Amino acid sequence: MNFVEELRWRGMVHTMMPGTEELLEKEMVTAYLGIDPTADSLHIGHLCGVMMLRHFQHCGHKPLALVGGATGMIGDPSGKSQERNLLDEETLRHNQECIKKQLGKFLDFESDAPNRAELVNNYDWMKDFSFLDFARTVGKHITVNYMMAKDSVQKRLNGEARDGLSFTEFTYQLLQGYDFLHLYETKNCKLQLGGSDQWGNITTGAELIRRTNGGEVFALTCPLITKADGGKFGKTESGNIWLDPRYTSPYKFYQFWLNVSDEDAKRYIKIFTSLPKEEIDALIAEHEPAPHLRVLQKRLAKEVTIMVHSEADYEAAVEASGILFGNATSEALKKLDEDTLLSVFEGVPQFEVSKTDIEAGIKAVDLFTEKAAVFASKGEMRKLVQGGGVSLNKEKLTAFDQEITTADLLDEKYLLVQRGKKNYYLLIAK
Repeated sequence: MNFVEELRWRGMVHTMMPGTEELLEKEMVTAYLGIDPTADSLHIGHLCGVMMLRHFQHCGHKPLALVGGATGMIGDPSGKSQERNLLDEETLRHNQECIKKQLGKFLDFESDAPNRAELVNNYDWMKDFSFLDFARTVGKHITVNYMMAKDSVQKRLNGEARDGLSFTEFTYQLLQGYDFLHLYETKNCKLQLGGSDQWGNITTGAELIRRTNGGEVFALTCPLITKADGGKFGKTESGNIWLDPRYTSPYKFYQFWLNVSDEDAKRYIKIFTSLPKEEIDALIAEHEPAPHLRVLQKRLAKEVTIMVHSEADYEAAVEASGILFGNATSEALKKLDEDTLLSVFEGVPQFEVSKTDIEAGIKAVDLFTEKAAVFASKGEMRKLVQGGGVSLNKEKLTAFDQEITTADLLDEKYLLVQRGKKNYYLLIAK
């Protein structure tokens, strides 16, 4: 497989240095991509870069994932309007271990293949570098004029940011440049991959290598992913979509991909899956005449959820989605863990009721009218129950005065009442 062609049809090439394609056709190339370890989980904003490394390895080349332990201590000014918090070494090490585990789902770190992936941390080669050594070895090769001309620096200096640019952040491009030099000298790394906002930092590295030892290296960046409506990709009202299930449940993760627009689904299925071109073209052709069936979104959500989580998590997410929108059974409802249950019914009206009442046994009609205002009156509830229009925990309520006990509680504290087809109410026993 040709790496550049593979990225091109997927819409994943923004800028590329001349000669990059020729180099990749000539030999097995080592390339690196930097990942910022500011948290102990990646989020979907990192996924485009990770997929570049994945395609790179599939094409027979060797990927290096660089966790920026040293650069993470400083913060990259690119695309940021203010300085970020600095992390201590223990936190960085913890974050690095968690990130490596996540990357293991996308890249092969374990086999004996000559192109197996490696994880490197720039803190390892920067921690004993004294400021004087750095100023002599690196600083003398790059002029301030060259550094000042970079977009990321200009934007911060021209008042687009409130606080200007600290010297710490100004040196960031030299640190990233030195990473490229170090990996070129120690791992024969000739290519750097990254998002288009990294172009300035990457070219500083190439320039540093040229001026230090005359070496020639290359660069390829992918576009920054946006939504068709211009909004920021990967952010929702509740924040980032994380790969770690502790921060974003597999159900919510699945729902994010399922709910992207048709336009976005066409682009994202190329960027965030490894499906071949013929299959994606066939899916798009199937989707176009009947977009309401969401063929693309369903396949996209399936592929990414299985890749990041597992087949079992994907199946559980589909089943959970069916509870709100389909004809799921009470068995499916009882299988949900508490987090997923609350995710599925986020936004439906919730009522707190007394657990003591339920322990004593209480008539449904009293619980759903007096204790929680699911129905406006007992008469209304009686009529709806007689017409088969009320369910408790996905089972039809046959008698309006049925006794509700703790045996009815889901996870020992929830009751799900359904009025008609679409109105749900969650009662929480406390």
